[in-house]
Amino acid sequence: MRTARAMPSPVADRTGLYGLLMARAGGLSNDDLFARMLFSQAVGLGALPPGLGLAPSGFAVLMARHFPGFTLPAGLAAPSMEAERHAERDELLTLLREHCAGADVSERWVAEIVTAACMGGDHLWQDLGLWSRVDLSRLMTQNFPALAAKNTRNMKWKKFLYKQLCEREGVVVCHSPSCEVCVDYAKCFGPED
Repeated sequence: MRTARAMPSPVADRTGLYGLLMARAGGLSNDDLFARMLFSQAVGLGALPPGLGLAPSGFAVLMARHFPGFTLPAGLAAPSMEAERHAERDELLTLLREHCAGADVSERWVAEIVTAACMGGDHLWQDLGLWSRVDLSRLMTQNFPALAAKNTRNMKWKKFLYKQLCEREGVVVCHSPSCEVCVDYAKCFGPED
């Protein structure tokens, strides 16, 4: 795991990239979350590949829809697809897409972005380039409400998603009879600092 770095705040970047993106925002539900991810990526935070892990055509449509007329620097817009872990990525993407709220087309992009970020080695909110776990909880609740509702005990999101995959396959990864008595309880639940 990387050393945790303090994530930026929207106040710190009102006149920088975040502010420019939000000035062009289309007024859609995921505008702020996408702007946070793009800003964090521009300053070297998070684990998302350029283009937020989307194919070039998908990323272009996302930008045109959420930030009309805004052009990102070339390094942030060019995608790089990683060939490793395809089966894992496909399973995660399927899980997320099955739980899209159905309120907006951007939920499908969010599913791809979250899947790409799950390949990172830090907390999911950090790998996404979000600024806090609260941002991630908002993203999950807004885009995948039925799935988010299953996280009744505030399990860390990346662990929660992988636990969902294991349960789908009938794999039991925890040998403890209940989470409350498990020696690794703090690793799965609670604050993600």
